[in-house]
Amino acid sequence: MNRGAPVAITGTGCLSASGESLMQNMKTVFSGKRAPGKPGAFSSSHPVIYPVFEIKYPIPHINDQHKKYLSRTAQLALAAAAEAIMDAGLDTEAMNGLRVGVCMGTTVGSTMNDEKFYRDFKNRLEPDMSAISRYLNSNPSSVISKEYSLKGPCQTIVNACSSGTDAIGIGASWIRSGICDIVIAGGADELSRISYNGFISLMITDSDPCRPFDKNRKGLNLGEGAGLVVLESEYSLKRRNKRAKAFVIGYGSASDGYHLTAPHPEGRGLKRAIADAFIESGKKASDIGFINAHGTATPENDLAEARVLREIFSGIPFLSTKGYTGHTLGAAGAIEAVYTVASLEAGQIPVSAGFSEIDPYAAISPVTENTGISLKTALSESLAFGGQNAVLILTTEGI
Repeated sequence: MNRGAPVAITGTGCLSASGESLMQNMKTVFSGKRAPGKPGAFSSSHPVIYPVFEIKYPIPHINDQHKKYLSRTAQLALAAAAEAIMDAGLDTEAMNGLRVGVCMGTTVGSTMNDEKFYRDFKNRLEPDMSAISRYLNSNPSSVISKEYSLKGPCQTIVNACSSGTDAIGIGASWIRSGICDIVIAGGADELSRISYNGFISLMITDSDPCRPFDKNRKGLNLGEGAGLVVLESEYSLKRRNKRAKAFVIGYGSASDGYHLTAPHPEGRGLKRAIADAFIESGKKASDIGFINAHGTATPENDLAEARVLREIFSGIPFLSTKGYTGHTLGAAGAIEAVYTVASLEAGQIPVSAGFSEIDPYAAISPVTENTGISLKTALSESLAFGGQNAVLILTTEGI
């Protein structure tokens, strides 16, 4: 892998249980507040209620047509895209004539919230076909592309919990290779009764608010949301006389080749992804101001990730933001990348929610208070089912 040119980030957008905009999200996380609760959009017969981070406010930027014809995942993607595009100072007219691509990650992607249709079909009734129409209309990348009449490449990444991180890394490669002038990239995912019960069946969910990296962690809490960035080429920046918010300078992707759900205990794939990101960025561990870890609060993930953090980034502050958003699956890496950019801009990182007692086997502790950072480069990492690992190196140097 060769060193790549920095790719500008000119807009960011985010919505989650912590807020309907990136500004509100950061206000929440820097306050240390979090409020997981009982699922409201669906019910479960499981005797234990496992809390989730559910969006309970009306999704912004969504009209009646969107509500009728699009899945919740697609609506979340559109809302975050609208914020990111406005933040970048763009609109449909400004993007007309430019090569604008869309690269989105998702996991659930609305495929699991049409149970009534499948039950009716199985029982030989006449199911309402609107569920199928909504599903076919709701590819998040296509929805964004259609909404803004974009003519560039359109791709949806379904790579488990690294999907959002991979989407941004791939979007940056489109800019570097000259395929696009602008790329709208990120991830979106909604809560689902099936994924909720599925994670319970895997015995990796916590009946209390999750505790990433804590000795007494028992598992994750699910969440929903979307995070997006607008990536721009140098040509587009100069054409618009626009200043970047941050840059993507490194991306790495590698597989463990180890297990269907568990990460390799030594973080084998994560180490390779980090190494590739370092090569592409021209950076080394000592250049990193902080790490936005995957930090799911599951016993195996946190131990494997802690081992890598201890070996490569000893003494460098790190945190998990899943204590504020829950695990948003395909959106997680993108939301965390957007949080990373916002933290670089703020010059500080928030307390890692839920942590109170160090795990002697991990032998490492995330930040326990809001912490100032002096360096202007950070690393955001994702570990996914299937052994996929993805890493972004982001910077505000030179801005």
